[in-house]
Amino acid sequence: MNFISIQDLYFSYADETDPQPHVNAVDGVSLTIDKGEFVAVIGHNGCGKSTLAKHLNAMLLPDSGKVIVDGDDTSDETKTWDIRERVGLVLQNPDNQLVAGIVEEDVAFGPENLGVEPGEIRRRVDEALKAVDMYEYREHAPHKLSGGQKQRVAIAGVLAIQPQCIVLDEPTAMLDPNGRDEVMNTLLKLNRERGITVVLITHYMDEAVKADRVVVMDSGRILTHGTPEEVFSQVELLKKHRLDVPQAAELAYRLRGCGVKLDKIPLEADECIKMLGEAMK
Repeated sequence: MNFISIQDLYFSYADETDPQPHVNAVDGVSLTIDKGEFVAVIGHNGCGKSTLAKHLNAMLLPDSGKVIVDGDDTSDETKTWDIRERVGLVLQNPDNQLVAGIVEEDVAFGPENLGVEPGEIRRRVDEALKAVDMYEYREHAPHKLSGGQKQRVAIAGVLAIQPQCIVLDEPTAMLDPNGRDEVMNTLLKLNRERGITVVLITHYMDEAVKADRVVVMDSGRILTHGTPEEVFSQVELLKKHRLDVPQAAELAYRLRGCGVKLDKIPLEADECIKMLGEAMK
């Protein structure tokens, strides 16, 4: 079932002082995202993926085309807050989303502003912190947490609004490998166990392989999309557009070029090791 439908979307950042024609940051994108799906959006800097993300909860509105969220048009201003309750947005820097001096107060900020009654706020805060494995830190100061912990608190703050979908704009870009693992494990848990739709904007190919579907953007357009296996088997296409592939796929691609016979391009290390073992026999 389609939860988000993007229909021939165009958007440019207008600059009235610049007489030059505007380049579309998003240039005729059409895409559907199903309820409960985990979609990764990849592409180099400036390809339009962050701009696309901000259209999914009406932070930005189309110049032309439509974005339909659960039946509601994001351009309908009477539906803006309904859409933002259903689609939560998590930004790259968690410090930009942490607004209180205590973790549980920060997570409560969203539902408080929606007018949720205190008893329900308490329940939502506890549930959200448990969902991201941060309940034991509920009385801590956010600024004393690690980067991965801060990002999980930011995700909990969105969860407390009880969205059906979470859009994350490069949430692991500022984190170390442990922090990235913490956030990715949290997202997979929310998606697999709770059925929350996840749209992940990322530079890390090893994160994208964990998604149900990968969308590759280039120059504001969709270059290709499909399952991780379908997308990352197109190594030459991705390299042509200055994009990386997962390390396991890169190794297999180079070995194939040296004459090693491999049935397919593996995406993760364990799969690559198994295939190499079979090839060496």
